[in-house]
This record gives sequence, C-alpha cells and structure tokens, in this order.
Amino acid sequence: MKTPKYEEPLTPVERELRKRILRRRILVAILFLAMVAFLSYRYSPNRPVTYSNILDHFKYGSIGSDVENGFPLRLLKVLPRMFPEYLPEGAPRDYTAFGFIMEPGKEMPIGFSKRRRLVDVVGFNCSICHTGSVRESEHSQPEVYPGMPANTVNLQAFFSFLFACAGDNRFTSDNLLAEIEKDGRLFFLDRLLYSNAIPSVQSGLLKRQAQLSVFSGPGRPKFGPGRVDTFNPYKTNQFAESYRDYVFPDAEIVGTADFPSIWDQKMREGMNLHWDGNNSSVRERNFSAAFGAGATRENVASESIDRIAQWLRTFPPPPYPYGRSDDPQAVARGERVYGQFCAECHGAGGRYIGQVIPLTEIKTDPYRLNSYTEKLAALQLDYGKGYEWEFKNFKKTDGYTSAPLDGIWARAPYLHNGSVPTLWDLLTPADRRNKGNKTFYTGHGVYDTVDVGFRTDVGQVDGRKSFLFDITEPGNSNSGHSGARYGTELSDVEKRALIEYLKTL
Repeated sequence: MKTPKYEEPLTPVERELRKRILRRRILVAILFLAMVAFLSYRYSPNRPVTYSNILDHFKYGSIGSDVENGFPLRLLKVLPRMFPEYLPEGAPRDYTAFGFIMEPGKEMPIGFSKRRRLVDVVGFNCSICHTGSVRESEHSQPEVYPGMPANTVNLQAFFSFLFACAGDNRFTSDNLLAEIEKDGRLFFLDRLLYSNAIPSVQSGLLKRQAQLSVFSGPGRPKFGPGRVDTFNPYKTNQFAESYRDYVFPDAEIVGTADFPSIWDQKMREGMNLHWDGNNSSVRERNFSAAFGAGATRENVASESIDRIAQWLRTFPPPPYPYGRSDDPQAVARGERVYGQFCAECHGAGGRYIGQVIPLTEIKTDPYRLNSYTEKLAALQLDYGKGYEWEFKNFKKTDGYTSAPLDGIWARAPYLHNGSVPTLWDLLTPADRRNKGNKTFYTGHGVYDTVDVGFRTDVGQVDGRKSFLFDITEPGNSNSGHSGARYGTELSDVEKRALIEYLKTL
C-alpha cells in the first residue's frame, strides 16, 4: 500500500499567484470566445436583414435573390462615382439616375434587400418592380405608393450601366478597393474578401450581358422605365441548356411589358394572371417573379414571399390624390357607362373578368404573347418538380387577360405594353391616341390630372431625362382595345364621366 505523498501547504503568495494564473486563463478564454463570436457574426455565411414591420419588409426584405446572385454592397455603392460616364446624361451620380426611389437614411433604394454573406450583399425583391411614385408637377415632390407599378424604374438601363462598368479596364480589385476605402477603411479580412469577390463579380456581369444580348442587344427596342421582359431571360439563364442550339425567331425575341400593380391579390386568386394569362395561381406567379429577380430553386425565401403575399391579399389601392368631380351626377353617369362598356370584362363578377381575350378579338400588340411559348411553359412546369412550390399551372394562351381595374388611375400608362399614356387616350380610337403622335415621354412620374395618366410632354425632371417611347418599335404598338365595344366611340361627355367614375375604383 502506497503512502500518500505529503504536500506542503501553499503560502499566501503562492495561492495569490495561482488565482492570477486562473483569472488570466479565464480572461483569455473569454476573449477567444468573444473573438470567435464576433468573427462568426461579422462574417456570417448567410444572414439576411429582417424587418418586423411588413411595409419595411416589403420594401427591403429578402426573397432569396441576394444569396447566389447578391452584389457586394460597398462595391455597388461606389460604381456611380467611379464610372459616371456610363450613367444617363444629366442624371445624379447615384441610383436614382435609373428611377429608383431613395428613402432618407437608407443605404440603397427601395427594392434592394441586404444579406450578410461574409460581406454585405444586396439583391432585388418584390418592391423593385412594384413601388411607384407620382408628382403633380415637374417641381413638386413625388409621392410614393407601395404596390404601384414602378413607373420610373429603368431596369434595363441599370443593368447596362453595370455591364459597362464591368467591361471597363479600370474595373480591377486595386482600383475598386481604393475607391471603396474612401468611404471608410476595410478590415484586413474584408479587404481580402473583396479582392477575391471583384473578379468574380466582373465575370458574372459579363456572362449575364452575353446571356441577355439576344434580347436586348444592339438593334433591339429599349424597355424604358416601368417595363421589363419578364420571361425571355429564363431562356438563356435557368433554361440555357434547353435553348443552346435554339434559333430565336424575331416574333419571339421581344417580350417587353409593363410592371403590374400588386394590391388586392385576394380577388385575383383563380383568375388568369400575367398579361397573357399564362398562370392562374397567385402563389406560382409570386415564385416565378422571385426567380426572375435572381432567386434560385435552392435559395428562394418561401416564408418571406408568403408573408408578403398574405399582406398583399387585402392591401388596398391608393385613392386618387388630385380630387374628383364636384358633380355627383357625372360620377353616376360614368358608373352607368362603366356598367355598359367595361364591367363585363373588368368588373367584379363580370362574365369575362380574369379570362383570356383572344388576340384576334382584342387586337393589341402581339409581341408579349408570342414571346411566351409552349416550350417555355413545359420547361417551367418541369423546373419546380420536387419542391413545395412546384409549378402546376403554366400554360400557353392565345391572347391577353382582362384584369380588374382597382387603382386604375395609378396603373398608367395603359395596355400590357404601356403604349397608351392616359385613360383619355385609351378611350380614343387607336389611330388618334396621343393626338396621333408616334412618340411620348415616360418615366418622369408627372401626372396628367385632366386626362388621367402621365403627361406626354415632360422631357426631364430634376435633371434626369425622360424616356422617349416610340410606338413604331417592335412590341410598342398602341393598337387594339378600340372600337364601339371598348368605349372609343362614346361622346366626350360620356368619356369624361366614365373617367370620373374610374377614379373611384
């Protein structure tokens, strides 16, 4: 049996020394854990900025487009300053140059979400296409309306700017890091991450430019503000392999259409949606839009999209802001005209509301309809197989859908391609719309309170030039929705009364 080893008792000095050593070790451990926590938080691989307020979430919350296709925030912020020559002439040196709406105190415009992916990155969300603004004159401040078509936003010009920057020989890590650090020094790890990310961003932008060139390259009509080609980009992005050897016919290449409003979605469930009525599910429509904005099957933010969708079910259109007729009899007369000429296609319970009206009957511009094909519908149905949001309702149609007219005052310009500037013009025979002129200005947001829509003569606002819309270009025709059935042969008095009533919807 071993005899226990005898240990001399510690002296007071030794006991104090051991306590100091223990305290140092605990402090080192705490500092180490704090550093790990700080680095884990600062360089999180995937952390979106979230908002408890649903309106803020709509404006700035993520739908998943900022995961795989997120753009480094600090890099994006310096591009207008570094490459001003690629901005629209006379425009501010920021992203309002492209009609985006900036709110005080925000880093980026409405429609840009933010997510931490090692560094802060941004992506598009729903409100990029569905928040608009209206001003009473060139000199008045704009009023912002969530859910309204983004009438001032020119997405094509924005991407053209990014492509031009990426193709410039000054787009290098050294040059861009120097510009970024004018806004504040980067930590060592941030600098390293940006150094590696910048070449990837450049190659990604140039690849995207090549993908879209068949639809928006030289010789193709420009989208202009408030419009986008919704479905053609799928063909060279998500479905590139299926279109590798495909020769695009001219009739299919142009698919430009207006941004729609997205309020009052509850009433739209079961109606034929999108301009050509190619889907009857509001949820499928929502997810399709998210993929168009840059989300992927693996990273689409389902809960976020469904949260916004639930809010939009009962989100109302804004009331007409510029006053209505003082003559109640005029409004009542307009309601009778509406019942006779409009309600069957556009009124609640109307025989044709939410139905596809054949092109042979409606006779509006055919390009958007022709751009969506049987082949594309089949690919979309296959795209979501195995996912909880699986597409089941996409189909090819033969015309354009008749939508409800709620908030119609805020949905100008009119027809699916934005070719008719005001309600008065929509009630005018096609050959006399816009006083017979072939061009008019758009994207300025200055409202026409007489004819109800947007003014056609505003060449610039706040130094930013308006877009000149040309109805002779492919996809831009203002034909159709014309004749006795559509109210274009009413008397001027009846037309004015009808417009007064339409302001109330």
